[in-house]
Order: sequence, then structure tokens, then C-alpha cells
Amino acid sequence: MNSRERFLATMSFEKPDRAPFLEFGYWSGAVRRWYREGLSWHAGIPTAEEWPDGRAIFHNRMMGAFGSPDDRDVMDCLGMDRAPQRVQFKYFLYPEFPERILEDRGATYVWSDADGALKLESKDRSSMPQWLGWAVSNMEDWQRVKAERLRFSLEGRLPANWDELVVTYRDRDFPLILGDIQGFYGSPRRLLGAERVLYAFYDHPELIRDMINYLADFWIALYDQVLRLVQVDAALIWEDMCYKGGPLISPAMFREFLLPAYKKLIGFLRERGVSHVIVDTDGDCRKLLPLFVEAGVTAVLPFEVTGGQNVVEVRETFPHLGIAGGIDKQALAAGPRAIDEELETKLPFMLQHRGYIPCVDHTVPPDVSWDNFAHYRQRLQDLCQQA
Repeated sequence: MNSRERFLATMSFEKPDRAPFLEFGYWSGAVRRWYREGLSWHAGIPTAEEWPDGRAIFHNRMMGAFGSPDDRDVMDCLGMDRAPQRVQFKYFLYPEFPERILEDRGATYVWSDADGALKLESKDRSSMPQWLGWAVSNMEDWQRVKAERLRFSLEGRLPANWDELVVTYRDRDFPLILGDIQGFYGSPRRLLGAERVLYAFYDHPELIRDMINYLADFWIALYDQVLRLVQVDAALIWEDMCYKGGPLISPAMFREFLLPAYKKLIGFLRERGVSHVIVDTDGDCRKLLPLFVEAGVTAVLPFEVTGGQNVVEVRETFPHLGIAGGIDKQALAAGPRAIDEELETKLPFMLQHRGYIPCVDHTVPPDVSWDNFAHYRQRLQDLCQQA
């Protein structure tokens, strides 16, 4: 089987020749450490000045930003599968807000990003930024963003090599994913801010409803145009709407505000032949899993262990939900014995029950040595081959 066939068989709970050999991603600082410790340099990655240690390098391009570096040397050295790719176009704001550095403070700087957010951030991106302002504060701001940057047209959104990409997509041996870093909670958060979006569900429900309903119609309009030219293997919805203590909004609020939009978008995708819909959300999402399933979501990732997630327990409760991730990154830092115990506790059961892509529960941090990571991948692949 090639990478595409293996991915589709896994997501359909069929029996592939083996589980996909994929990873979620790595911090740039981890990959730079691995080059120092024995990983051979061929493709390389950008310098720390161009791509700071705190930014991600993605193997699974379901999550990588367009134009971001990938981990080709890691993939080739460890014999991993060809990574999924995402259909390339601008899925959210267009034109984007101009990125500008407003104040240089030495180790930090104040800048405005493509979403129109104002941030104080360390130059090495080693910590979360301090958020100072956002693009939307009220309905008037939102109406302006809709009119100027969320028009139902692909004009200007397609890359210059779109015609070549369409040909490549038609004759491919890798999984092709429709979707970007956007979702019905995640995108309003990008415009309103993490704290303000939570208050808005209570204080300005009409704004939240309008944002979510408009975004459903917006993505359906764009996807309808793309799917006339490109057949995809799955769709991605990005939320990051949980933390280690559980969801950031209650299941009742999800049902009231988000579930109708999920059903509308996923219903459209089903009509257009897209069978697999994947949600990415960090933290402890267990209370939302029944709602994702009700909405028509077929798979979830990355199941962070520090968020209380245990993929064996999730599989027992949701036998037909696709799962990717769930391997504790802390075990990789602890060494071979902890790695072996982590894998042998989870992989045999998960592979037996199918629908599982084994990989680390988020980006691999720099405290994981190259020897430990290589041991982890070798042991994981041995167990997959045995299964």
C-alpha cells in the first residue's frame, strides 16, 4: 500500500498492510538538537533567526502552515510514510492584515499579525505571547471583516501554481486534506481573543451566532468551488477549544452554538463525497467527544496525555472514532524503558481495534534526545509490523 491507501484504510477501520508511519510534528529546537546528536543533514531546516526554536516543524502537513519547513530528514532517516498534504489556498482572511513590527524591545517585540492581533512576544518564540489587541471588538468590526476579508470567492486566494497543483492532486500517492487552521470556535477566538471570545458567548451571543453561521456558509461556498476541481481524502476542522481541565466552553454551549454549524458543514462534505472529517483540539476533550460524533466527525487528534487523555479508554468508549496521537511525549524524554512501557501499554490494543494512527500527542519538545526519539520510532514501527 502507498501512503494514501494506508491512510484511507486506517480511517475507514479496514485492515491496512500496517499502521501509517506518521508524526504530528516537532519543535524546531528539537530538530536542531537532533542534528547535533546524529541526525544526518540533507534537506535541513531554516536558521533559528528565520524559524525560531519555539516554532513547529511538521511531518503531518495536515497541521503545518503553508510555506513552513517540514521534517524531511527525520522522515527519510526513520522510514516514515509520505506525509498528508493540505489543499493549498487561503482558507480564512483575505486579504490578511499586514504583519508589522511596531516596537523592538530587545529580546521581545510588539507586532501585529495576519489576523489583526497585537502581540508582545519573545523573538525566539520560546513562550506564549502576551496578547494586547484583536481585530474584532464588536458587531461593527465583524461586519467590516466579513465585507472586506471573508468574501465568498476564491479570487486572490489560490496560489500562483494552482493549475499545477490540481494535476498533482489528481495523480497522488499521499493523503490530501481539505482545511487549515480554522474552525467554528478556533476562528472566532483568533479574531476576538482567547478570553474575550468566552465572555462573548454570554455577553454578545448574537455576535457569536453570526460569526459561526457566517463561517459555515463561507467555507461551504469556498469548498464547493474547490471540490469541483479536486477530490480530497478528508477534511480538517481546527478548534483547540480545550485545556488540561476540560473544554473551554460547556457541552451545552457547544450544542447550542457550534453543533448546527458542524452538521451543516459536514452534511455538505458528505454530499460532495468527503467521508472523513478530522477535528484537531488540544487538552482534555472527552466531554466534547459525544458531540463531535453526533456532528459527524470521524476522527480526532492529538489526545494529549497531560490533558488526562488515554487513547485506550477513548477507544473503549468510542469504538468507531478514528484516533491519531496519544503517545506521551514525556515518556520519550524519560528514556527507552519508559518508551517501551508506553508503547506496549497502548499499541497492541489500539492496533487490534483499528482506526488508529500512532504518534506523539503533540509536537515533540527539545528535551527528547535523538537517541530516544529514534528508539521510540523503531519500537513503534516494530510493534506495527508485528500487529
